[in-house]
Amino acid sequence: MDVREVPAEEPVARVKWIRRVGRAGVVGGPARPLGVVAVLFGAVALVLVPPWLALGWDEIVYVSRWDAFGPATPFSAPRSRGVPLLVAPVAAVTDSVVALRCYLAVTASLALYWGFRPWVGEFTSRAAVPVAAGAYGSLWFALFYAGSAMPNHYVAMAAVAAVGCARRNLWLGLAAAVAVAGLMRATDALFLALPLLLSAWRRPRTLSAVLVGLAAGVGPWVVEAQRRFGGVRERLAEASEIQGGTDWTFSLFKHATALDGPLLCRPCEGDPMAWQLLVWWLLLPPLVALGLYAARRQVGLLVVTAASMSFTYLFLIDYAAARFLLPVYALLALPAVLGLERFTSHLSSPAAATLLVAIVAGQLALQLTVLRGHARIQEDARADWDRVAGVLRDEGVGPPCVLDGPQAIPVAHTLGCTTAGPGQSPPDATVLRGDDDPGPAAGGRTVDVPGTYNADWRVVVPATR
Repeated sequence: MDVREVPAEEPVARVKWIRRVGRAGVVGGPARPLGVVAVLFGAVALVLVPPWLALGWDEIVYVSRWDAFGPATPFSAPRSRGVPLLVAPVAAVTDSVVALRCYLAVTASLALYWGFRPWVGEFTSRAAVPVAAGAYGSLWFALFYAGSAMPNHYVAMAAVAAVGCARRNLWLGLAAAVAVAGLMRATDALFLALPLLLSAWRRPRTLSAVLVGLAAGVGPWVVEAQRRFGGVRERLAEASEIQGGTDWTFSLFKHATALDGPLLCRPCEGDPMAWQLLVWWLLLPPLVALGLYAARRQVGLLVVTAASMSFTYLFLIDYAAARFLLPVYALLALPAVLGLERFTSHLSSPAAATLLVAIVAGQLALQLTVLRGHARIQEDARADWDRVAGVLRDEGVGPPCVLDGPQAIPVAHTLGCTTAGPGQSPPDATVLRGDDDPGPAAGGRTVDVPGTYNADWRVVVPATR
């Protein structure tokens, strides 16, 4: 497939499209159904994932950049600064988890709207764009992370918007979308930019917009790499080590296993596949192929960009999480919807209507059931951190304090401690679970934590304490 299949600059057509947008208004006219989908996305997420859900491990790392959610936890090499910037309006002024999650549900809804907005008016079917946005937004892991301080949804929406803006020759929007992706995840932005650059080699303004977006989004990551890690190569090497090493692999089946959870499938061995959730996943390739056949010039770059952004997660990382491929699913949503539309066009109206109702009802029932189940699991599992913190308080450990161990970060955040790092004083306690190696704490006194959701929580307190 030729990734250069983007229309040449058409100033007259572009002006007409801008006028149509102006007449329609921001959420009026053709964009109104997309706005409704975006609002429903945030509302359903807040209803089914309680806004009082405790912050997850990764969220703690991002949000603790702000004093209200401190002390700050170590900010490791793979992470980017986009999420701390995203949460700043709330995290800089309050430590309310409920306020933060409600704010993030709103920003996730806005991201969904603006991600798909450049595609409104692109297709003959006016329903294609809102249906594609709804299909992406119906995925349980998209809904679960809508109110979360995590980067994946924003990378996904930036990717969809970037390709749409590239097709429309909307250079400011293109630069902004690439910049957002770079601020959220620098490596994802590079794989987003690659097909955009290849498609724009004869279009200097589009090429410049992508490069400006990369500089704005990835530039801060590069500067931090030089200052904190000794260079880009060194930061990438450290990031690879933290992620268990990046080498040639093939993790497609791990991603199939992760479709019903857990949130992080590491390792995935022994986790069975949920075959009922595989249906939409297995239907995606043929529907995308049919949509590509029906609208190759319109969606070709979407498919190529999806392939580019899947590369790291399918061929370099040997574990999986459903959220990793959110950008891929978002990019493929439009071609898949067009493919489904093409398929149903060959059916009678009653048959097509029956099939579509069955697909929508089945998908929603499955996805929302899994979503609610994971929300309950996370409520119970994250409550373990309070239970461990309670045992530490009984042992006389409290702020100011330093915790160490593989499970230290969420417990330290809950207790108000810092996490042990190079050059710090010896820890006040070490937090372990399961087969975790106690390391230097092996000679201390081990205290089991009772009544936990996940088994085998324990803390090791130095014998001299």
